[in-house]
Amino acid sequence: MLDLQRLRALHAVAVHGTVGGAAAALGYTPSAVSQQIAKLERETRTTLLEREGRGVRLTDEALQLASTAQELLTIIERAETGLEERRGVPAGRLSVAAFASAARGLMPAVLADLADRHPALDARLTEVDPDLSVDLVAKGAVDLVVAHDWDIAPLPAPAGVEQAVIGDDLCDLLVPEGHPFAGRSAVRREELGGERWICQPPGRVCHDWLVRTLRAAGHEPDLVHQAEENPTLVALVAAGLGVALIPRLGRGPLPAGVVEVPLDPMPVRRLYALWRTGAARRPAIAETVRTLREHWPRVAAAH
Repeated sequence: MLDLQRLRALHAVAVHGTVGGAAAALGYTPSAVSQQIAKLERETRTTLLEREGRGVRLTDEALQLASTAQELLTIIERAETGLEERRGVPAGRLSVAAFASAARGLMPAVLADLADRHPALDARLTEVDPDLSVDLVAKGAVDLVVAHDWDIAPLPAPAGVEQAVIGDDLCDLLVPEGHPFAGRSAVRREELGGERWICQPPGRVCHDWLVRTLRAAGHEPDLVHQAEENPTLVALVAAGLGVALIPRLGRGPLPAGVVEVPLDPMPVRRLYALWRTGAARRPAIAETVRTLREHWPRVAAAH
């Protein structure tokens, strides 16, 4: 008989693409995941992973087995949901994925509140880019996702995934002290031509929104510095190296030398909670979504 935990490990590698990614999602070490899959290979007398450069590739047999594992995990999720629903209280493990600034600015208070009010619930957080997290929840790799979109880049919710709005996160233009915009009450998007921009790398939602917005206003953006983390972007602005558009959530206090200027109209990104339709009746899901929405007004007001 095939071992469910070993199938879960294989499924995680198929979803995340690497042993390290699977280990992070499952809360194991990479060595433990490799050992689980090695045991599964011996049980099935089948090669499941093959070396490919510095990573691994799933064989055709492994892909078929991972697909079967997903079906089994879906059945188990339905059973667990039914039991939790009958008990009527949030319980069991709940894996949550959130993008960086939500993981920093929203989730600590939410997770602490859940732990205090529902000791039988074991909620666990992983930081994941929103471009990836929606696919992870659809494939059953995580239970709940906190993601965001922008007005010109809507968040797609695939079939079998439900979503609820958490709230709107406002974004400001950050400029160095002494910049011509620093004393303004607002700046129109049409005025942003000729600026040296500091932003996230291509492929990130914030980067793509900035480029599309500036081009829509008739400006080809001059992207002079790119970094993953918002604190790094703020530090580059403080050094006088350019301007940046940064959401308020998780941004933290601005250092000396950086001035916040509203844009007109003000950019907004909308935060969502997403979960699989099959788990919608699970009290842990409903309570976590409720807690996210309950905390959001206080978090937004603090920024």
